[in-house]
Amino acid sequence: MKRIIKRSRPSRRSTVRRAARTHKAAYSGNHPEPIVSVIIPAMNEAGTIAAAIKEARKVDLRCEVIVVVNGSSDGTAEIAASCGARVITYAEPLGHDVGRSVGAESAKGDILLFTDGDLVIPASQLRPFKAAVSRGADIALNDYSGPVHRSRPHPVVLSKHTLNILLGRPELKGCSMTAVPHALSRKALETLGSGILSSPPMAQAMAVLKGLKIEAAYKVPVGRMNVIRPKTNGTDPLQQIIVADHLRAISLVLESRGERAGFSDGTRRREMVR
Repeated sequence: MKRIIKRSRPSRRSTVRRAARTHKAAYSGNHPEPIVSVIIPAMNEAGTIAAAIKEARKVDLRCEVIVVVNGSSDGTAEIAASCGARVITYAEPLGHDVGRSVGAESAKGDILLFTDGDLVIPASQLRPFKAAVSRGADIALNDYSGPVHRSRPHPVVLSKHTLNILLGRPELKGCSMTAVPHALSRKALETLGSGILSSPPMAQAMAVLKGLKIEAAYKVPVGRMNVIRPKTNGTDPLQQIIVADHLRAISLVLESRGERAGFSDGTRRREMVR
């Protein structure tokens, strides 16, 4: 009679350990004197973080990868560490985009490249952002404006276009620091400070007001890659956060340039209105 041996289902810990052994053999660590710092905020991205780090590391021979893990419970931090990334971990969620500020504060490179843990973007599509900053740009944006041909534009898309128009940069269309990938020079980081990066629209507005050189470097259609998030009571909380950040950025522009943001009345004669 054959003996039947029951095997228990692998635990989460054993799965993470096995993944860690595999990734440790495949990847080397960060360069001690990096030119490029790739910053990857991540929250429960165990399924994609290793591949995201692998592509990030190919951006430059002198590269460091910083993964900011916040509020994760799926082994993201362990896998990222096994891939040779520098991992900054927080037990509780930091808040949307706060990981960018944390990663930037810790970065050593002259070029800071931002992406996300849930997006596996090929290195070939990340290098143009590094190249743009190397050529002299202070901020290299994703040349992606979102879907603009709908009869009712998405509020986030509309907010991005509106902010760029008020900033006097209509040629940027919907290109925004809200979207990844994008890259900053060390000069841009020192001018803006790391804290403001938690509100990308505010950072973009301040960059224009401070005279930093901003360009749309390369198009990565991240709209097709983003995970569809569940709504809360019929609303998208992330959408509300992003729109609110744009409104604060617009307020900053109006405070700096006046109530018309530097635009004239044209042929309108206000004194004729009673």
